[in-house]
Amino acid sequence: MKDLFSGHAHEYALYRPTYPTALYEWVFSHVKQFDCAWDCGTGNGQVASVLAQRFKQVEATDLSQAQISQAVALPNVHYQTSPAEHTPFLDATFDLITVGQALHWFDFGAFHAEVKRVAKKDAIISVWGYELLHISPEIDAIIGDFYRNVVGAFWDAERRHTENKYTDIPFPYRNVDKKVFPQQYDWTLTQLCLYLNTWSSVRKFEKTNGFNPIPALEEKLSLLWGTSSTLPVTFPVFAQLGIV
Repeated sequence: MKDLFSGHAHEYALYRPTYPTALYEWVFSHVKQFDCAWDCGTGNGQVASVLAQRFKQVEATDLSQAQISQAVALPNVHYQTSPAEHTPFLDATFDLITVGQALHWFDFGAFHAEVKRVAKKDAIISVWGYELLHISPEIDAIIGDFYRNVVGAFWDAERRHTENKYTDIPFPYRNVDKKVFPQQYDWTLTQLCLYLNTWSSVRKFEKTNGFNPIPALEEKLSLLWGTSSTLPVTFPVFAQLGIV
């Protein structure tokens, strides 16, 4: 698994979107017991903190200690650095395993083997990610051009998995169900640009070219943002779950 986010863990924690309540309720509705959950690729712990509201114990792992250092400490959440494919957990430990916006970085075969080792019988696994945001046709066209033609060459190959909504990633579990949950914010143009600045492709562009491409994009978007202080920004969150 690549670590592309340690260098801007603080910004990632501040400006990345969270996930809708409806997503969590959908996942929880399939869980039989709420003893122990594992949030894999936890980043700054945003998923783990929600799981902690329902589970007695939550294990949260990530490759990046810098990311974990941004997480809120909770008495029933244990954070540690660990690869997704080889963990220190005992066999048959977890009632639920979650992966938010991280599965595309994993070694799929090794991760699924680890899931089957550490999951209890009939445990639930749920994975999700989000697509490119939507604001309006005119603004979306500018952001889409930026995504493809300005920083497109700087995306890692794994980015295609989020573009394909994980349809090309193996998911060897029973009774698989899939849904899409819109997550909407009212953002200022500044908030939008702060989020876009967390893209790994933007950071690579800046490192290669010696300047940040976001200010030029912000200038273009400002012509369409109008007098509104905020506009609705929607992230389509695609999710799937199954029985281990």
